[in-house]
Amino acid sequence: MIQYKILFTSVGRRVELIQAFHSAAERVGISLQIWGADITDTAPALFFCDKMIRVCKIMEPEYIPQLLAVCEREHIDALIPTIDTDLLILSQNKDKFAKISTRVIVSDEEKIQICRDKRFTAGYFNSVGLQSPLTIDDYLHNAGYPAFIKPKNGSSSVFAHKVNNFEELKAYTKQVPDYIIQPFIDGIEYTVDIFCDFEGNPIYITPRVRLAVRSGEVLKTEICQDEMIIAEMKQLLADFKPCGAITVQLIRQNETNQDYYIEINPRFGGGAPLSMRAGANSAVALLRLLLGEKIGYTHFAAENGAVFSRFDQSIRIK
Repeated sequence: MIQYKILFTSVGRRVELIQAFHSAAERVGISLQIWGADITDTAPALFFCDKMIRVCKIMEPEYIPQLLAVCEREHIDALIPTIDTDLLILSQNKDKFAKISTRVIVSDEEKIQICRDKRFTAGYFNSVGLQSPLTIDDYLHNAGYPAFIKPKNGSSSVFAHKVNNFEELKAYTKQVPDYIIQPFIDGIEYTVDIFCDFEGNPIYITPRVRLAVRSGEVLKTEICQDEMIIAEMKQLLADFKPCGAITVQLIRQNETNQDYYIEINPRFGGGAPLSMRAGANSAVALLRLLLGEKIGYTHFAAENGAVFSRFDQSIRIK
């Protein structure tokens, strides 16, 4: 039986993702050993991995050398980041991992830079013909209310606030670090789970409605195979050319039915395993790509209308 080793960095609470890859290995018929890395040895997802390692913080000088040492010693075939702060440093060091035959599943540094700064992201959406809310970084120039203030490189809705007037906005500028301001758009929120091959060709595009959200992560979601969103994503992918998984967020404005694109997360999103369970199984696709298979695009791979509701669960670790 073919054997593969995958290392997930900053695994944290990504239990569903680890489980999805264990199940995918059974479907593909390979022996898969999953390694998990985190800065703490109590992260719950570590206990669903076959092997666990503790590493220093991402921004410390020893972070990349620690990962390289593990990948070389253990002959890790692929490394998959799971959080935004991992993406840039790993994209900058892909060549070092390639020299020891570890493929880092991350997009190019230029594209990561665009995604990490939401001012750049808004301009990028416009450059490929998609609408994005007007973005400014000076509260004195804000044009109207309600508005939305958030960090330029934030994630998980941390420090993100709706504001209704100038006084509220001014107050939040003292709390939100390195902020941007956008008009508040009243509409339906969508997440699009996208998976591409290593050359950036789409394999799955799965829009889903965010029915309920907590701290930026979806609690309830419905697969919604919307042709307009799928066409717009193909438009984006033709230029972005991602490696592996990316997640795109948008709001469809109620009054105009116009899509406004908000952000790109070039990694597996927290709700990505739900699209996998609905039929767009990117974990299976990734393992097949690592085996050298060619995989084409599948339209409507996920079951339209499938609804998922997530819940918390605990694991005793000591």
